Amino acid sequence: MDTHLQAKIKHWLDLDGDESSRNEIQRLVDNGEHAELAARFSGRLMFGTAGIRGVVGAGPMRMNPLVVQQTSKGVAEYLKAQFKDAASRGVVIGYDGRHDSKRFAHDAASVLAASGIKVFLTDKVAPTPLVAFGVLHLGAAAGIVVTASHNPPQYNGYKVYWGNGAQIIPPHDSGIAARIEQAATQAVTLMDHDEASAAGLLTLLGDEFYQAYRQGIQQAEALQNHQNPQQVSLAYTAMHGVGAEMAETVLKDAGFSQVFSVAAQREPDGDFPTVNFPNPEEAGAMDLVMQEAHKQSAMLACANDPDADRFAVAVRKPDATADMAAVDAYQMLTGDQVGVLFGHYLLSHASKDQGLTCCTIVSSSLLSKIAESMGAVCETTLTGFKWLTNVGMAKQTDTHRFLFAYEEALGYTIGTLVWDKDGLSALLAFAQLTAELTAKGQTLWDRLEAIYRQYGFYLNQQVSIALTGDANRPTIGEQLRADVPKQIAGLAVLSIDDISVGKRYFSDGKVDAIDLPSSDVLIYRLEGGARVIVRPSGTEPKVKCYYEVVEAFAEQETLADVQAKAAKSMAKLIELHQQSLPK
Repeated sequence: MDTHLQAKIKHWLDLDGDESSRNEIQRLVDNGEHAELAARFSGRLMFGTAGIRGVVGAGPMRMNPLVVQQTSKGVAEYLKAQFKDAASRGVVIGYDGRHDSKRFAHDAASVLAASGIKVFLTDKVAPTPLVAFGVLHLGAAAGIVVTASHNPPQYNGYKVYWGNGAQIIPPHDSGIAARIEQAATQAVTLMDHDEASAAGLLTLLGDEFYQAYRQGIQQAEALQNHQNPQQVSLAYTAMHGVGAEMAETVLKDAGFSQVFSVAAQREPDGDFPTVNFPNPEEAGAMDLVMQEAHKQSAMLACANDPDADRFAVAVRKPDATADMAAVDAYQMLTGDQVGVLFGHYLLSHASKDQGLTCCTIVSSSLLSKIAESMGAVCETTLTGFKWLTNVGMAKQTDTHRFLFAYEEALGYTIGTLVWDKDGLSALLAFAQLTAELTAKGQTLWDRLEAIYRQYGFYLNQQVSIALTGDANRPTIGEQLRADVPKQIAGLAVLSIDDISVGKRYFSDGKVDAIDLPSSDVLIYRLEGGARVIVRPSGTEPKVKCYYEVVEAFAEQETLADVQAKAAKSMAKLIELHQQSLPK
């Protein structure tokens, strides 16, 4: 082992007060596992706009008590530098049901209290949306939630909310990261919770806090559609996470009596024993809730991810029969389909002064078309909910209030109760949409088809492409910018957005400015409404591509006809575009 690595390990062991973590490192040293040690000490988990997330284990490249303590010290020092009243306003801290989450949250509270900052700590597990809600509800300077959301069991994470209730954006991420680097050079002081409580620096958030969120849902402007909720039947799963109690409560409050929870997945369990990957988007993750829905002949099979900030739904097919397998009787809606259904529904009920919606650059452009036709606006942001909500706040006015935002990765925020994605309010809103349609003798499939007939059928698909790398050649992004295509898959390129320089280049030579933060993204808009978005990797020969095709919906065509036509167009677009990329 080289002396530099030895010095890093000694420094870590000198600072780490957790015996099990110290023993884990010592075992690796004693067993001569130098490669593993080198990996764990190759840097530290990078703090970014999503906070930190990683595999639980000892060392600075893992999630563990010392990393959490150092991160919390960095957050504390940054907050005190930003806000004169940070100490008195305090920080809300919540945590999910993973094995280490409570310990990490309690450590974060101890560090902040020792730094003189008041802490509001949930007294039990909390859905992530409740922490974002709590920041504004309590007027706190920031919020921290310990969660790895829908990552595998071995992961945990630490996310930070700013005083506006939204996830942090630059420059706060780099500002906090710099403070964490300073904190990692010295011992971090912790304050015992009893001492912190006695000093007025620690308040436990009990049932009254959870009831405040519940009441917020009951009073939310966009959640007042109470048409025949008793007619809707749905199965629900918390996916071994923390959403069940609140999800069942808000549905019951709104009159939904036919709710069937998946018992095997209802309680928090950090092992996630019944799913290979606790993410509703992954194959098989929705199997149990679809089976429960099929058993009950329910209209919907609904899921939250383990921290309940995402919402997923499968809808019973029109031709479903009792003898079918559950996976054949129900069809998952894509995030874009749910987003479009929400946008159309909410805008149809919104007051005239509530016309601001948001989606990301890689989400379906259909929401923009719907908003425009209804006299509303859809702002397009970079990917990530931190952008959706911060832009929503910045753009809204008293006569142009924020209504809704979504991203295709199953994230939705409805109204302004929570300035982050909220799978609980989304669950209730979707049930209310279903109830309204049922009262009219219609289904969700009827509504989707009506939307597609009016605006066209929009199909979106994402593909990651690995390319052959050559260190001596220009990066993928540089090659794409140097060789500008006039057509893609036989379709003329009408315009190209280069987000890295904030410019939109039209085929006729005109150039417009784009009001988005710089990001290495290229957007090609093609004739016929098709779109290709390319996000090159700056560090490896790989690109992530997002495709959209739009098919007109002729009066005599069925939905199945148009879907088949769009799928064929999509396959052609993807194949020919991939062939055109630099090899």
